[in-house]
Order: sequence, then structure tokens, then C-alpha cells
Amino acid sequence: MPEITEINSASTPTNLFSVPDLIAQRTTIRDVHLYPYQSAFVAKELMDIANALVHPRGKGIYATDETPDAMESVFDAAMGNDHHGISEKEEMKWTEEQHRERRKKWREFAYTIIPAEYVSGVILYAETLHDFHLGPLLTDRGIIPGVRANGELAPIPVSTEDFRAEFRVQGLDDLLIKMQRARAAGARFSKWRVQIACSSAAVGLPSQLSLDIQANTLAQFAAISQEAGLVPVVEPDIMFDGDADLTRSTQVHEKAISLIYERMKAHGVLLEGSLIKPSFPQPGLKHPSRSNVLPEDIALATLTVISRTVSAAVPGVAFLSGGLPPAVATQYLAAVNALVNSSAPGTPFARLPRLTFSFGRALQGDALKYWVKDDEKAAKFELEKWARSCWHAARGEVI
Repeated sequence: MPEITEINSASTPTNLFSVPDLIAQRTTIRDVHLYPYQSAFVAKELMDIANALVHPRGKGIYATDETPDAMESVFDAAMGNDHHGISEKEEMKWTEEQHRERRKKWREFAYTIIPAEYVSGVILYAETLHDFHLGPLLTDRGIIPGVRANGELAPIPVSTEDFRAEFRVQGLDDLLIKMQRARAAGARFSKWRVQIACSSAAVGLPSQLSLDIQANTLAQFAAISQEAGLVPVVEPDIMFDGDADLTRSTQVHEKAISLIYERMKAHGVLLEGSLIKPSFPQPGLKHPSRSNVLPEDIALATLTVISRTVSAAVPGVAFLSGGLPPAVATQYLAAVNALVNSSAPGTPFARLPRLTFSFGRALQGDALKYWVKDDEKAAKFELEKWARSCWHAARGEVI
């Protein structure tokens, strides 16, 4: 009789994923050929979740993964001052618990109000998932909870020599344990953001070193996330604060995303169970063409990048807003999908995966301005309005 090995939550997995493959022999996947290290059971779940996040067309992801400090800054900005909507003297009396309670109340409000017919998933910060226990609130509404996986930025040492600092992202060392804990708390996908500088060719950003670091980091994250049974969302956020024109931004996007997928394949990531959250190629804030670029120009550049870099195996692309005003972010998304709609069958743009949103500030910014002033009715209206606008934009419709 063969030896029977006890399997428990602390056991070392025998395949790519951390979830013991107890019923893999009864699971059949006909959509993709799996390699021996990939579990059929978990692969199916990853593929199902990834597809659910971008289907039906129009649905997208609400990003609420700000750190506590960043969230306090968001409250400050919503109030239009630096004192949390109260006087500086009153602010000094606030305890950390009061700040924490305000963050929790906003999350509860937003998660209760955000329309499930427009939003498929929500990215949570660890505090929201583990301390506030708000994952079930979303699950009960048919919205898939996710979790922010990345840590904080740290400079790449050699990049500081000429004061053009580029950054790496911390947090890989203990990531598997964190992702397993997140899954146990109800998360079904995770997201990791890297920041990539972008300048004119003369200035020379990003460096090849930075591109290599970011691609390897995202690939390692994606593999570990799938090992924990979570759909990875890789987020290459290519900055637009420099002097790049649209062509240069498009080139950088294409190079960065191509390298990311090259490294993801090397790490054995199941592309069918993953998503990407890229930025829109666009002129930098310091380039003169910024003021007259058209949404149609952005759409053509964006679809050129996606068609050349993102495998057909990937179920969807969820664009970040990156601090763009809500109207601009939705215009870009609508133009992208309108170009898809008008593309002839069989052409590269017509064959692309779902193109949707993963917006934070563009969804909640206007609502917060009312919520911090205790006007929940107006906040509800704004949150619903922008969720609906994003849904239409992800279908190529302008309202």
C-alpha cells in the first residue's frame, strides 16, 4: 500500500500553487494546455476569476488600495486644506483611532454604494481587508475582493548619481505568506504596482536597469500570487511628469510591457489567470504637445502598444487613471474602446482582450469632496455617476 501523506494548511505544495491539489484529477481544462507544475483545479479558478473581473464588457475594477497615510492626504485634498477638514488645533487632538475610524467609515460607505452592475472587483489595502474585515461586504454584493501586494518604493542606488532617481519596489521576501493570508480573508486577486520613469530620449529615462528590475519584480510577484491562489494584476505605471512626447511614451510602454511578459513566461506564470493594469501612453507634462493631444491620438497609441505586447491568452486589460482628472481618464478609455468598435473584423485591434478600467481617484475623487463634508447623498450620486461613466467608456460609449 502506498504511503499516505497528511496534507494540511502548512504543507509544502507539490505544484505551482499553494492550494493543495486535492481534486485535480476530477478537474478538466479544455481551454489551455497546462504544464506539469500547474494545478488544473487552481488554474481553473484563476482563469474563472480573471475572466469575471473583465466580463461582461463594461465592468471594471475600483482601486481603493491607498496606504493609511495616503488616505489621510486624500481626505485633506478633498477638503481643500491640510487639516483633515477641521482646524489645525482640533486636528492635533485627533487620535490615531479617530483617523482609523474615519478611513473605515469611508470604505464602508463606498463599498456599500458602488454599483455592482458597473464594478466587478475592488482592490483593498491590507488594513481594509484584515483589520476592517470588509471583504465579505463586497462578496455579499457579488463584487470580487482583491488586495494590494506591493510594498513601498526605494531608490535604485546607481540611479541617484545624477539626481534622476529611479525606483524599485519592496515586499517580495514575505509575499507568499501575505498572499496566503489575504486569500484566507477572502481576496481572490492581488495587484502590484511598479513606477517607471519616462522622459525624452535625450534625458534617457527609463534606464535598461530599471526596466529589467521592474519586469523581474512583476514576474516574481505574479508567480507568487498564483502560488497563493490569487489572480495577479501587474501594474506598470509609466509616469507622465517628464518631457516625453507621445511617440516616446508609446515606445517606452511597448518596451516595458514586452519585457514584463517575457519575464512572466520565464517564471511560469499562467497568463490565462492574470491581468495587466497599464497606463495610457501620453505626452509628458513638460512637453508642449500635452495641451493639444486628442483622445483619438491616445487611443491609437494605446491600442498599438496593447496589440503588440499583450498575449491573446490574457483575459483583459484594466487601465489605471494615474491621477488624470476623471473626465480625461474616461475620455481616453472611451476613445480606446470606440476605436476597437470601429475596427474591421480580423484586424489586430478587433482581436484584443477586454479593455476596461481600474480607477481610484477618477472614480471616487468627486464623491469624497462631499463625503468629508457629511453630504452622503451627493457623495452617493457622484460615486454612482462616475462608475456608470466608466462602464460606458469601457464599452466605447460616450454619455
